Amino acid sequence: MRGSNHNGMRQFNERTVLRAIRHAGAIPKADLARLTQLSTQTVSIIVNRLLDDGLLLKQERIRGKIGQPSIPLSLNPDGAYSIGLQVGRRNLEVVVVDFLGQVRHSWQHAYPYPSPAEVIPKIQEGLQTMQAALGEAWGRCVGIGLSAPLALHAWGDLMGPEASQVMAAWESLDLLQLLQDMTPLPVEFAKDTTAACVAELVQGRGRDVPHFLYVFVGTFIGGGLVLDGHIVNGPRGNAGAIGSMPFANGKPHSTRQLLELASGWQLEQSLMAAGLDPLLVGQDEIMDSSYDAHTQPWLAQAAKSLALAITSAAALLDLNAVLMDGSIAPALLQALLARTQAELRSVRSDGLHLPELLAGRVGSMARALGGALLPLHAQFFPDKDIFLKQDAGTLVT
Repeated sequence: MRGSNHNGMRQFNERTVLRAIRHAGAIPKADLARLTQLSTQTVSIIVNRLLDDGLLLKQERIRGKIGQPSIPLSLNPDGAYSIGLQVGRRNLEVVVVDFLGQVRHSWQHAYPYPSPAEVIPKIQEGLQTMQAALGEAWGRCVGIGLSAPLALHAWGDLMGPEASQVMAAWESLDLLQLLQDMTPLPVEFAKDTTAACVAELVQGRGRDVPHFLYVFVGTFIGGGLVLDGHIVNGPRGNAGAIGSMPFANGKPHSTRQLLELASGWQLEQSLMAAGLDPLLVGQDEIMDSSYDAHTQPWLAQAAKSLALAITSAAALLDLNAVLMDGSIAPALLQALLARTQAELRSVRSDGLHLPELLAGRVGSMARALGGALLPLHAQFFPDKDIFLKQDAGTLVT
């Protein structure tokens, strides 16, 4: 968290100061200078500029210490806003977050599958709804973070022949460009599970766990990988893509993927076959004993598959933990977590130190929240890839 006293680093130093305050909380200028290793004069100039821009707030003076009373500085929650837009296979979510990353407004629209004819107009409606909710503060929005599956048309066959035919249209559509054409705000994109992993890393348990595998149980299961506190995608985006992990099918030359064994979709299909509402998967009512004929077989299969996937990951990666979250009902997710922990105890893991399995802290809105954090990061966080510099042979930022 170190700045530079060299000329031409104004933006980088501003971002370094903002990040230091974000991590440390309210802090006086003198402590800020020590933390960032910037000169007192440089910090004073930056702080005054950020106060003028409305990004910082002065707190009450701290008295009772030696010397002049100090004034802690904190981030102004209303200093900037960002929009998160998540296009999923079952619903569309739009959220507004403030400068602290807290959700201020949210809007959702559910559908049986993502039809472009339905989703694209609803995106426009969601943005208009958020603009109306913010009013004049809309002018402080710095951008939109879009999260969606990399291939929204993929696995449409699992959702039925009608869904497969309609979803195939996404293959020829550029969702990012469609969204950019709707707004003058800059648009950032991240894969949906990567965005959820961003939210957990920045706003959840990830702040205390340096190495973890992230698992998000939604309509289809997916994940992300964090090593040394940084999200790892890999050169081809394979890192953390646990939904594609293969499993033996019990038949010669046949395999199944984890997304076919531990996704919410399988439970939805079971409910639909019995004439029940598949949206129950997202409601805690699903844990009523009257639904045991559907939930218990799904929990058994999903937990066993997840335990094997986690053990396989542990054989390749030295992880502190596996963090599990999802868009399924919180009570159902907790039951899946407990069953997976039990299955892990029965999986043979000789020679391995298995990571701890923990519940994520962000919840079902993780994908939209992670998307919303992308423009804030792009606008206000120091970019180490651009501003990396060498100092006495050591790389610092």
